[in-house]
Formats: sequence, structure tokens, C-alpha cells
Amino acid sequence: MNPTPRIAIIGAGPGGLTCARILQRHGIAVAVHDRENGPGARDQGGSLDLREGDGQLALREAGLLDEFVRLSRPEGQEMRQLDPAGKLLFHHTPDADERFKPEIDRGDLRDLLLDSLEPGTVRWGHTLRSVDGPAEGPRRLRFADGTVVEADLVIGADGAWSTVRRAVSDATPEYSGVSFLEAWFHDVDNEHPDIAELVGQGGAGVADGERGLFAQRNSGGHVRVHLVQRVPSGWITDAGLTAQDTAGIRALLLDRYRDWSPRLRRMITDNDGPYVQRPIHALPVPHTWDQNPAVTLLGDAAHLMPPLGVGVNLALLDACELALALAHNDTVADAVRAYEATMVPRSHEMQKLLDHGAEELISAELPDFAADMTG
Repeated sequence: MNPTPRIAIIGAGPGGLTCARILQRHGIAVAVHDRENGPGARDQGGSLDLREGDGQLALREAGLLDEFVRLSRPEGQEMRQLDPAGKLLFHHTPDADERFKPEIDRGDLRDLLLDSLEPGTVRWGHTLRSVDGPAEGPRRLRFADGTVVEADLVIGADGAWSTVRRAVSDATPEYSGVSFLEAWFHDVDNEHPDIAELVGQGGAGVADGERGLFAQRNSGGHVRVHLVQRVPSGWITDAGLTAQDTAGIRALLLDRYRDWSPRLRRMITDNDGPYVQRPIHALPVPHTWDQNPAVTLLGDAAHLMPPLGVGVNLALLDACELALALAHNDTVADAVRAYEATMVPRSHEMQKLLDHGAEELISAELPDFAADMTG
């Protein structure tokens, strides 16, 4: 591409960093701006599975697949489904050479991507306030610290509540009616051996038609549990509780899950530390916008997905396809047009499938969901 465009990526998550890495491998300069003060500003969360057909494909294009394989946990592909009485309904044990979707901690993936970039690529402490300037470019990025940056292409990799998205779309995420409540268990093999046995080396799910639970093994002896409910967005405050009232929330959950086996209810009662509320929001389906030659979106900024193990894979695939389009088209506008022609319809189809998947987490169709998750 000639002349070399000024490309700014907003968001140093997996999608933004993957896009930057592939661009740099093709000799294209890029800057990544992130609102966090540095790579260690916060805990990066739990575990991700990267699939062969999208997430791993992107890492191969980034030249990082071998290192990913070294860091990943193929045993994390194990999947179990139980009924509320604790009866095993479904059990997938991965073969020794299975690599369909091995697990990796989100922090390990981020470090892998960050370490692969040229020094100074990520500009930390840059909270984007607005994008303005002519539609055909260059666009002006205005940051909270007063910095103004001009770019010929702005890539919104800034997640569900994307600021970049406002430059091309009026859509905002709306509450889906489903809420996840996250609970953590530490040193499970020693401190919570019963939960360790229930979850195994991968994931375990339960549903009764009204509520669900999904537990996932993370590295370092941790298990993360999501309690899945169809509830109003303010269900905790509606009950006269606060997010910090762990004992009160626990008592409320024990009543709601009262018909489940005592063994499964330990995933509600025995957690280490407070609960974390994660209401699930969604963008309109389909989410479209008029093609803009100087702004585009990837990942959750473009197609907000429920946390069912697919969103990060699509973000990495988006990042890969956008970077390659920029490397192989004559102009930024041509690259954006080619990328969105593939990304937008693909995301629509996947959003419809995942909306059904989120319902399966509650509706007791979990054996079908587990089979889909294991390929």
C-alpha cells in the first residue's frame, strides 16, 4: 500500500494486538492506543479457547502459533454436562493429539501478543474521547489527556462500549435479559477437591430450564464459575442488596438454586471472595453501518457476542483478515471495503447462533450446547 497510511488501533485486547502484529509483519506501521496505564493495570480475567479455524489461524498468520501451542492447555478441551441432581449426561475427553480448541489464560495470550510487537507500539494511558474529522479522512482522535492524533484509518478494537463505533453507528448494546454472576475458587485441588473433580480439566455445565451454571478450569489451580440467570438487570438491588454483599447474594442464590444437589450448590456457597456481576449485553442483529473509508471495527465493537468461547476467536479472525486486506489492497478504502464484505455477514450468522447458545445455557439443552462447543 503506497503511500504508507497512518493507522491507529484503539484497544490493546487480543483483537487489536493481533491486527497490529500482522500489520507489522507486512511492514505496515501502526500505533495501538489503550486507556489502561500499562499491561499490568488489572487482572486480565480467565481462560480462552482458541479454535483451529479462526483464532489459531490468526496466530499462524501472526507467526505465533508454535508459541501458543507451548503455552496452551489441550486438556482444557474436556467438557462435562450434568443435570441438577449431579448425574453426568455428557462427557468429552480430548484425545492426546486433539488441538481443536486448547485453552490459554487471557493474560498469557495478551503477553504473547504484546511481546511480539515493536517497542513503543502500544501507547498506554490513552483514553479515547471522540473521533472527528472528514469522513474520507484523515480522522482526528481526541484523548482524555488532551492529545490529538491524526490517522488515515481508525480501527475500533475497543470492545462492547466502543467509542470508535460512534463514528459509524448509532447502535448501543442493550441488556439481553440474561446475567452471569462470576465466582472464583482458588487452589481447587487442595481446598475444593470436590469442585475440582466435578469440573475436571476443562468445563462443566448444568441447567434446569430456568437457570444454569458453567464452570471452567483455569491455570494455576483456579476454577471460574458463571451462574447464569434470566433476570432483570437490577436484580441485586431489587432484592435490597449491593454488589459487595456477598453473604446476602449467596443466600438469594441458594434459594433460587434450592432444588439442585448439595454437591452442585457448593459452587454457590464455597467461592473464594466476592461475586462479580456480568450482565450480558448485545448489539442489534444485524448490526450494519455505512461503509466509511477511514474507520472500521473488529471484535465486540462490531458484533458483541455472549461469552461462549467464540467472541475472541472471531475478534482474532477479524484482526487477521483486516490486516491482510490492508497489506494486499492498493488503498485503505479498498481494504476496508473488502474486509467488511466478509466480516459483517459472517458476524450476523454467528450472532444468531450464539443467541441460541446463550439460551441453551439456561434451557436445559446443555448436551447439545456441549457437543457444539467440542466440535
